[in-house]
Amino acid sequence: MTATAVRVLLADDEHLIRGALAALLALEDDLVVVAEAATGPEALAMARAHRPDVAVLDLEMPGADGVSVATSLRAELPDCRTMIVTSHGRPGHLKRALAAGVRAFVPKTVSARQLAGLIRTVHAGNRYVDPELAADAISAGDSPLTARETEVLELAADGAPVAEIAERASLSQGTVRNYLSAAVSKLGAENRHAAVRLARERGWV
Repeated sequence: MTATAVRVLLADDEHLIRGALAALLALEDDLVVVAEAATGPEALAMARAHRPDVAVLDLEMPGADGVSVATSLRAELPDCRTMIVTSHGRPGHLKRALAAGVRAFVPKTVSARQLAGLIRTVHAGNRYVDPELAADAISAGDSPLTARETEVLELAADGAPVAEIAERASLSQGTVRNYLSAAVSKLGAENRHAAVRLARERGWV
């Protein structure tokens, strides 16, 4: 490890994947994994405690997704650059991520060596978006939903009750209902389940 090694936070709720990545990145002389996390709130806590240079965030984590974590880090730790790795590269996710200041958006199919290179790219202040994910986002067109409406609709996708969505999104139940109602209205859907289906068909969630 060099004296100027890039300090990395790894956040992924799949322990095996996170551990394997940490072990492989440890082989790189100029990278050091200073913290690991399994949930969104834990990722934020670890970032505050260790102040990494780059946070590698899984898109889907318990408590708060990677984009929500990236949004918080942008406000609290502006020197920490963020990147998203995902196995669910829907266009809506990419657009939310870019709006949150995420510097790289890549599928989990990248190799450890590619990931190491992308961490260096992001640390240097550059951006990288997987070409296939970018092409999908362009073809999907612009979503009429706001970032918050999209987030709440995604949380509602598995049929979760309003109370659970409110807790996961750190919102009041009334606010969640308002966002769901707005999303249903904008999409011209009969209910939130139909809204989720429509948004998914169009690649917005």
